[in-house]
Amino acid sequence: MATVKPLDPSELFRRCDPEQFRFETTADLTDLEEVIGQERAVAAIEFSIGIEQEGYNLFALGPYGSGKYTAVSRSLEKRAAKEPVPDDWCYVNDFEERNKPNALRLPAGQGQKLSRDMERLVEELFATIPAAFEGEEYHAQRQSIEAEFRERQESALEEIQKKAEAEGIALIRTQAGLAFAPVREKEVISPEEFMKLPEEERQQIESKIQGLQEELQRIIRQVPQWSREGRSKTKELNEEVAILVVAPLIEEMKSRYQELPEVVAYLEAVQKDIIEHTELFADSDEGQASPLAAAMGLPQRQPREALGQRYQVNVIVDNSESQGAPIIYEQNPIYQNLIGRVEHVAQMGALLTDFTLIKPGALHRANGGYLIVDARKLLLQPFAWEGLKRALRAGEICIESPGQGYSLISTVSLEPEPIPLNVKVILLGERLLYYLLYQHDPEFSELFKVAADFEDEMDRNDENNLAYTRLIATIIRKDDLRPFDRQAVAQVIERSARHMGDKDKLSVHMQSIADLVREADYWAGMAGASLVGGEHVQRAVEARIYRASRIEERIQEAILREIVFIDTTGEKVGQVNGLSVFIVGDYAFGRPSRITARVRLGKGEVIDIERQVELGGPLHSKGVLILSSYLGARYAVDRPLSLAASLVFEQSYGGVEGDSASSAELYALLSALAEAPVKQSLAVTGSVNQHGQVQTIGGVNEKIEGFFEICQARGLTGEQGVVIPKANVKHLMLRQDVREAAAAGQFHIYPVETIDQGIELLTGLPAGEPDAGGKYPEGTINQRIIARLEKLAEKQRQFNRPAREERETQEEDKKSKKGKEDEPDGGPPVLDKGR
Repeated sequence: MATVKPLDPSELFRRCDPEQFRFETTADLTDLEEVIGQERAVAAIEFSIGIEQEGYNLFALGPYGSGKYTAVSRSLEKRAAKEPVPDDWCYVNDFEERNKPNALRLPAGQGQKLSRDMERLVEELFATIPAAFEGEEYHAQRQSIEAEFRERQESALEEIQKKAEAEGIALIRTQAGLAFAPVREKEVISPEEFMKLPEEERQQIESKIQGLQEELQRIIRQVPQWSREGRSKTKELNEEVAILVVAPLIEEMKSRYQELPEVVAYLEAVQKDIIEHTELFADSDEGQASPLAAAMGLPQRQPREALGQRYQVNVIVDNSESQGAPIIYEQNPIYQNLIGRVEHVAQMGALLTDFTLIKPGALHRANGGYLIVDARKLLLQPFAWEGLKRALRAGEICIESPGQGYSLISTVSLEPEPIPLNVKVILLGERLLYYLLYQHDPEFSELFKVAADFEDEMDRNDENNLAYTRLIATIIRKDDLRPFDRQAVAQVIERSARHMGDKDKLSVHMQSIADLVREADYWAGMAGASLVGGEHVQRAVEARIYRASRIEERIQEAILREIVFIDTTGEKVGQVNGLSVFIVGDYAFGRPSRITARVRLGKGEVIDIERQVELGGPLHSKGVLILSSYLGARYAVDRPLSLAASLVFEQSYGGVEGDSASSAELYALLSALAEAPVKQSLAVTGSVNQHGQVQTIGGVNEKIEGFFEICQARGLTGEQGVVIPKANVKHLMLRQDVREAAAAGQFHIYPVETIDQGIELLTGLPAGEPDAGGKYPEGTINQRIIARLEKLAEKQRQFNRPAREERETQEEDKKSKKGKEDEPDGGPPVLDKGR
């Protein structure tokens, strides 16, 4: 087997050569218009906003800070600028059903115009209607109607009075009303005199009075009818006068909106209502008694306040200043902010509302355009997600409070007419949210048929390097920062590759890039530099690490003070330095962990102590089971695996997850079996499969640097290093101090492909290759393991032999006893001669 050699320092880092750039500073570069590294996502965005079918709304999925909003906004702005401006929307009073306001759709800019026209109309009516009703002609006609009523009433009374006089009866007026009394010599006789009259005469008088009384009652019953007729004529007169005043004004307005049938119908309804309620214009502003109202026989009111609401136009969507389709980003997507709401005002302890208190939501403002919403914020708000889906399914915006929709309140409120909805909704969220919604909400896939999946990385090549420089220049120009020189740009690119943990990839996480650029500018300013150089970028990186590394330093301190046991020199049997990664917020760092293995006689089981105490996650447990399978398949094909082994992360007081330590655990187990000491100057990372191949792991840079810092603090000996999977070499972007130590031969990175290569490095002994007979050379690791397993198997057989012999003796005794029980009583068996 070929000896594994440490990596050359050039393989530990991929440098970005500043000389490849032709600019001196980023001030020489043009802005980057396109979104780099997101071709797939941009294509999905263009498809979603281009297709005009229902349900093709967009979900942009990717981590926060990946530039989803920027990419979506740029595409929408290009598209929206070419689209027509959507219509205005207004709510107006429904004079027949006051609790159901009507929605009016007008061309852009016409909503405010109608509102102003209605205000001017009301003001003009306040001037013209009172003037018309205070005119001489109106008063003459009104007096004529009143005179006619009085004349009919007086004529009827005069007629009955003459008839009574002809019968010798007088019609007199008393405090109780009209009454009849007999007359003698033009004088009304008293009751005493009346009783002195002969019986026959009294009966005649009483009969006459009774007839006259009946006729008077008939006339009195006609008086209300005459009064109604008078009021009806007065109302007709008022309407005729009102029509003469209102009709020309309404006709003038109708001519302005003749191409809008809905507005014309509304104006006709306004005219009808004004004519029916002219009394609203009959009072003064101050609410004092109006002579006109008194003349019209109307109650005193305060009409201007009432009319301000009755004939007002509530413009909820005004696109008078818009250019192209609207693009709305709703930062607080609560139900009311999305769907709209009906507000209330408190008066005399009661909550009152009307159509002027209808407020629009984001769907109203985005109608005819695009609405962008953060998916996580949306899902956190009660009723908001269901309200949005309901509007998209129905294709209309229906304003109602959640309490009404779920029958939680019983108060009477408005029921505004629903408004047709034509909007493209774009949700921004993480991948997990998208997959959860897709899996658990059956309506989601019908309403959001397009997913724009944003990349985390892009290839690192010359073309993308140049695009990266323009991206940096764009950020600098946008935030008004100092220009970067070529060295600074090169270090930003190198840091981007380190952020991805891959020397051949660049991060497209826009927030991380922009933050590094801004922080480097800050340190350049602190140094009094007019240009940002490479040293300022490095200072920003170091400062960021320092701010986040408190926990890392405490862990390293515990190791250096030997509170946590980690050996970096010497050799130990069954003990390996494993490597793990801790993630604290947005900062990741590596730390070594002692992994130990113990073996003993058993039945072939490998006990994962972390799993037994429920500290090991499923992936870690899977790794232990894989190494158990490897152990059995390699060393126990034709012999029993007569051992019991235990594996543990020493001084581990939290959960352990991931399979990146499975190779280290296997090395510890092989060392314990072969009784071969492992070099503690080396640390190990890598997962293993059932065939003994060492597989790729994550966080390789952090793990190497974590062990390096411990070794450096204790003093580098030239023998220390880290064993990594060969497949991880392409991911190496190590710090400069690690590279310098490797170049000086003080620290080494060993890439391995198989467990055999790794065990040779760790023990200094050959792993051994089997010969034609399947036997390994004497003194090799594999030969020592097999010898140990055979020894354990022999012991197992020795322990099993007495037990087997005892079981055989017991079985013979049972057979002997059973044979005696089968013999018949009275002597030996008799031979049957007939047979």
